[in-house]
Amino acid sequence: MLFLYNLVVSLAGFFLKIIALFSPKIKLFVDGRKNVFAILEEKIKPTDKTIWFHSASLGEYEQGLPVIEKIKEKYPSHKIIVTFFSPSGYEVRKNNTVADVTIYLPLDTKSNAKRFFKLAHPELAFFIKYEFWLNYLKELETNKVPTYLISGIFRDNQMFFKWYGGFYRKALKAFMYFFVQNEKSKEKIEGIGFHNVIVSGDTRFDRVNAILERDNSLDYIEKFKNNKPVIVIGSSWPKDEALLAEYINQSSEDVKFIIAPHNIKTDQIANLKAQLSKRTILFSEKENVDLSNYSVFIIDTIGLLTKIYSYGTIAYVGGGFGNPGIHNILEPATFGIPILIGPNYSNFAEAVLLVKLGGCIPVSSFEELKQNFDLLLTDESFLKEKSEICKSYIQDNKGATESIMKIVSK
Repeated sequence: MLFLYNLVVSLAGFFLKIIALFSPKIKLFVDGRKNVFAILEEKIKPTDKTIWFHSASLGEYEQGLPVIEKIKEKYPSHKIIVTFFSPSGYEVRKNNTVADVTIYLPLDTKSNAKRFFKLAHPELAFFIKYEFWLNYLKELETNKVPTYLISGIFRDNQMFFKWYGGFYRKALKAFMYFFVQNEKSKEKIEGIGFHNVIVSGDTRFDRVNAILERDNSLDYIEKFKNNKPVIVIGSSWPKDEALLAEYINQSSEDVKFIIAPHNIKTDQIANLKAQLSKRTILFSEKENVDLSNYSVFIIDTIGLLTKIYSYGTIAYVGGGFGNPGIHNILEPATFGIPILIGPNYSNFAEAVLLVKLGGCIPVSSFEELKQNFDLLLTDESFLKEKSEICKSYIQDNKGATESIMKIVSK
């Protein structure tokens, strides 16, 4: 089976080079890996002490960031290497300041894994949430490198739990500890014979809680808000925006809207703006303009949404009318903002629980959207109740990073 795995990885590498000729995203995936070993050779000396963190994409990187920061504090003389699998993670965080080296992870062939290990020679390794690359894990195990899974989640459909997944189960022997998010994951991994597992929780709660300690002020948002209620719409998709535009167009002039779409391509921003009858301005048009005169502010740039949530009265988090589902609800929750989402959220444990608690409200139609927005805007006690639920949810679930560091620091 391992032979087949290596064959599939090699074939994937070949076909990805062909697909890259037609796909800009796959081209980034392929081209970004061309100079990885040269970068490692340049930036990591044979005498350097290093620690390696691997994340699939942006969400996993953000999830692991609290641990990366703590490890950097504990081992200040070590160089931190961060690898990404996906362009959507690497391209956004390639210039981060917490890592000494940020690169794509070369495809998981035997030769790549051996060469990577020779150049990176990590003393500790952390995999964030998932992605179990068998040849890299083999190298870590062979070289007796303490390896940890942080904020892990295990589900029935994963290869480890199939009758034919023995070679995947064997790879898990590389891990010294599994730090998982919930009891179900603990039960799953213990069921296949691994008892070095600890329910530490989700480090994302520590990540978003830390947001409260930084400066979240944006003077132009303050001017736009003009002391009025604000509905912040984050990471919206066209299916979200069709319902939201209808609500915005019939809403009171006393309510303001900030929209940070998931996709900020010019044509999609233009399409969104064309659906709105209220006075609307783009972030790119904001200079030398009295923003208080506008009802809708479209953020056609990236990197601002987290701070913008701090100005919200209510949040709508997009993605719930498509697959795989909703985007990050923890950021608005940390500011104590009630959240509306679309109906596709069942694959997101944090959303399922916050819906159950009552701080997050799923809607599947315009009527439900309108009813809940209107109630939150007009019933102060209802708004306060939902706000407190969201705020408490974050506070009650933080602490995963501390649990992990207690074990890693031994």
